[in-house]
Amino acid sequence: MPKILCFAGSARKQSWNRQLLEVAARMIREQGGETTMLELGELGLPLFDEDLEREQGTPDGAKRLKQAMFAHDGFVIACPEYNSSITPLLKNTIDWASRPAQGETPLQAFKGKVCGLISASQGALGGLRGLVHVRSILGNIGVVVLPEQSAVGAIHDQLVNGDLKDGPPKKFLGEMTQRIVEVTRRLHA
Repeated sequence: MPKILCFAGSARKQSWNRQLLEVAARMIREQGGETTMLELGELGLPLFDEDLEREQGTPDGAKRLKQAMFAHDGFVIACPEYNSSITPLLKNTIDWASRPAQGETPLQAFKGKVCGLISASQGALGGLRGLVHVRSILGNIGVVVLPEQSAVGAIHDQLVNGDLKDGPPKKFLGEMTQRIVEVTRRLHA
């Protein structure tokens, strides 16, 4: 059974992206995958700083993050768009996870993992511009980023009682979740 780690680049408890991520996680489970939800804001990661890392070692939150990443075949990341780009929380998380600890290979938490990207916004583009940046970062560090992605615009009108209304946004999200289950199953069989 493919194991997918799900997290949102927002620390806000009721963010639109977190709500969309919950829909995606449910779809993955319905398609035969296993999901784990990870709250990035609860990791307590300091701003990445090599001096801090050298003086104090890897923060406990970064260790927990990497252990969760090692234990899963892939990721679904809900990516809020801040000023047409990636959120500081998500970028900092990627930076800490990319640092090899003693006994780890470089980028071990990322290489060969499969990732599906989603975003939600009250705007018309649904956070699409930020996904370009996240896709580039992850692709450059060895992640297999699926071409299928889901950017849901006008999320405040699309999300009803914890689910997406029937229509193209729900269809695209379903295609991405089905694809991540298929690809991770094939790659990690």
